[in-house]
Amino acid sequence: MASGGGGGAGYGDSNQKIDYVFKVVLIGDSAVGKSQILARFARNEFSLDSKATIGVEFQTRTLVIEHKSVKAQIWDTAGQERYRAVTSAYYRGAVGAMLVYDITKRQTFDHIPRWLEELRNHADKNIVIILIGNKSDLENQRAVPTEDAKEFAQKEGLFFLETSALEATNVETAFLTVLTEIFNIVNKKNLVADENQGNGNPASLSGKKILIPGPAQVIPAKSNMCCRSS
Repeated sequence: MASGGGGGAGYGDSNQKIDYVFKVVLIGDSAVGKSQILARFARNEFSLDSKATIGVEFQTRTLVIEHKSVKAQIWDTAGQERYRAVTSAYYRGAVGAMLVYDITKRQTFDHIPRWLEELRNHADKNIVIILIGNKSDLENQRAVPTEDAKEFAQKEGLFFLETSALEATNVETAFLTVLTEIFNIVNKKNLVADENQGNGNPASLSGKKILIPGPAQVIPAKSNMCCRSS
């Protein structure tokens, strides 16, 4: 079941020209809330009785970044992560990744290095990655200190945010952080291409694998990503 819906008034895709299509993948252990994060971003929905995703699922949402129309195509691991069967096809062409753990389950955070390794083995080496500690609304059950995650993100050169899909906290900010970073990198690359060829066509990137010159990720100095409101 591949669903590519964009649903919902104000959240659907209008008929404007699309300048860029960016594929972003969600990875992490089962039940950390990946599908909920996706539903919140793509359709502004949250379902408490969410079933495990079966089959590859993706949602799209079109945003405007610096007057350009960017279609985000967000892929969900579709429950395959339980069988360690997330395939290289899932990662192919992805220019962004969201590495999700549950702040109330230490094990899901302890598995993050393994997910990161898999991502780096299968995805483009310059992919933009954000580490996400989901379920920040369950502060009283917290098992992963923010500092631990922040330290890991800094060491690995990842963006980092804590989100709550339930309360819609930081979900939008997390996606925008990744998409804006990709956008900026691709635009810089286009400038170089334009200078080299004199006829670069930024719009032709859709559907092609975008190679991004690294290093793509730098945590903005002293901006304290985890606690900043958008």
